Amino acid sequence: MKAIVQRVAQASVTVGGEQISSIGRGLCVLLGISLEDTQRELEHMVRKILNLRVFEDESGKHWSKSVMDKQYEVLCVSQFTLQCILKGNKPDYHMAMPTEQAESFYNNFLEQLRKAYKPELIKDGKFGAYMQVHIQNDGPVTIELESPAAAVDPKQLTKLEKQQQRKEKTRTKVPSESSRERNAPRNKDDPSASSGAEGDVSSEREP
Repeated sequence: MKAIVQRVAQASVTVGGEQISSIGRGLCVLLGISLEDTQRELEHMVRKILNLRVFEDESGKHWSKSVMDKQYEVLCVSQFTLQCILKGNKPDYHMAMPTEQAESFYNNFLEQLRKAYKPELIKDGKFGAYMQVHIQNDGPVTIELESPAAAVDPKQLTKLEKQQQRKEKTRTKVPSESSRERNAPRNKDDPSASSGAEGDVSSEREP
């Protein structure tokens, strides 16, 4: 699971020209759910978001207070594109949780946030909709969060993809001149043809 958490002066979500949600000062959370996320990753992300110290205290000291300490609002937006893996310049989203599962998982995430904080201070976009998200970043302050499981999987996947790309390049590579010579049919008059010793360079020497 990945989250981009932004400290905001205000933020809102518009769908089809209609504003459906808005907050004042607080956090805007863009959340990407992966195929392998479980309740454990969900609970980890809820704790991190609510306890992230990105606000100042009463004396003006920075990085001292969380959104809960300040009683600010949280606007959450589901964003599967955070699970993007680039193949060249083309985004690939097969690591994102399928829509049917993701909607239920995302709603559970919102429910856990509301249970851990104040329900009326947790706002939401519209899952699966084409949204315009208006963010007035305060600072700017932007923090990237990743659940422990999600931090490992993309690296492993990238390694596998690189191995696959190397295999594909090997299969499509044009044979070199030397390999074509090795694979060419032997002339019956060629002394090396009867010797059975491939790679014997005696026949290539000058008489």
